Amino acid sequence: MTFRQETREWLEENCPPTMRTPMPEKNKCWGGRNCKFESEEQKLWMERMAARGWTAPSWPKEYGGGGLNKDQVKVLREEMIAIKARNPLNSFGISMIGPAILEFGSEILKQQHLPPIIRGEIRWCQGYSEPNAGSDLAGLQARAEDCGDHFVVNGQKVWTTYADLADWMFCLVRTDRTAKKHTGISLVLFDMKTEGVTARPICLISGNSPFCETYLDNVRVGKDQVVGEVNKGWTIAKYLLTHERELIGNIGNDSGEKSLGEQAVESLGLKEGRLADEILRAEVAEWEVDFRSQQLTMERVKDEITSASVGNSSAMLKLYGTELNKRRFELLMALRGSNALSWHEQSGASRWLRSKGNSIEGGTTEVQLNIIAKRILGLG
Repeated sequence: MTFRQETREWLEENCPPTMRTPMPEKNKCWGGRNCKFESEEQKLWMERMAARGWTAPSWPKEYGGGGLNKDQVKVLREEMIAIKARNPLNSFGISMIGPAILEFGSEILKQQHLPPIIRGEIRWCQGYSEPNAGSDLAGLQARAEDCGDHFVVNGQKVWTTYADLADWMFCLVRTDRTAKKHTGISLVLFDMKTEGVTARPICLISGNSPFCETYLDNVRVGKDQVVGEVNKGWTIAKYLLTHERELIGNIGNDSGEKSLGEQAVESLGLKEGRLADEILRAEVAEWEVDFRSQQLTMERVKDEITSASVGNSSAMLKLYGTELNKRRFELLMALRGSNALSWHEQSGASRWLRSKGNSIEGGTTEVQLNIIAKRILGLG
């Protein structure tokens, strides 16, 4: 039996029917110690995929991953899309810190953190940006004092996504304040229940509060929770950012989400087999072509790479993906007319406003353009 046939049969048998329906943003499964599943079927779907290692299909089996090669991962993704299967687990552990631990972490860290990430037992947040160090990430000032077998961390992080719901944080801190700007930085991990950690939600213009400001007051972090070498965290931080940018670049490409075309038909209806509004019909068609082109570009980039990271190409994917997502919600507002102006968490207006942040998070559009110019195009 081929891998594709085996995968197709397994998914058909194990993916509950309710997990083959469009997935509202608020119902995504993030896992964690305090996870609230929308249904028993959602919990069962995550557990079945995790047991097979398919929440992190390319990770080594020794840590609970699927051990699949690139071609097999692609087949799995295609077969899930074919039956409209929901993503069983959304996780910054899988998309960001996990790959960094795999690449740079000690064996102790891998054994400690990777299996719980795969099983959806721990939810992570990212401690990067600070009030005075956003796009200038290397200017961070959160400091870690060496106290023998541990560090004591003090400082503030901001725009920490879901910090109030997370179990652990991966956090950039300055471990050598005498070193040059891009050196003397380390990446540390700590439990959000550690004494001295406080997360406060920030209310956005959309009315939602996915972001937080996080205060670190004499937070004790064991030296065994440093990823890679002390003072060498900038290299790891850049590696992790390539994964974050790839993730953001793929925003809107969710197999559980209705396509823009399907939502257009629901809003406007058909006339002689075509979308009723001629102007919006052309705009939707143009967007669908651009979206498909971006998907194919992502596939090509992934096929061409020989490592676990797409590298500098992540800037290109992130830039175009975020602009596409903003266009998508502009079109949805136009398609729904006055119906889009309802004000609740999943409304068109709320998500339209939220999409504006896509071009800031993970590195601003201006930063991505600089990376593309210097690292991809080789400009001066």
